[in-house]
Amino acid sequence: MLRQALSPTHLQVNNDSAQHAGHSGDDGSGESHFSVVVESAAFAGKNRLQRQRLVLAALGDIPGNRVHAFAMKCNAPGERA
Repeated sequence: MLRQALSPTHLQVNNDSAQHAGHSGDDGSGESHFSVVVESAAFAGKNRLQRQRLVLAALGDIPGNRVHAFAMKCNAPGERA
């Protein structure tokens, strides 16, 4: 979904669910907590909130409904450390 919407030059998706086993929001599926690092030209000239909104729009109902926790780092090309 992120590849299609943002054509990222870098995309890293991490399933962090195992680190939260037994904690609030852990539904036992092993797919409750995720983090992503996305680098895309679509983020150029946009602030952090605008970038996050683009990511959330691309993912639809996944964050907040099917996934309990979702962290993201959104960079334009050349900003990634």
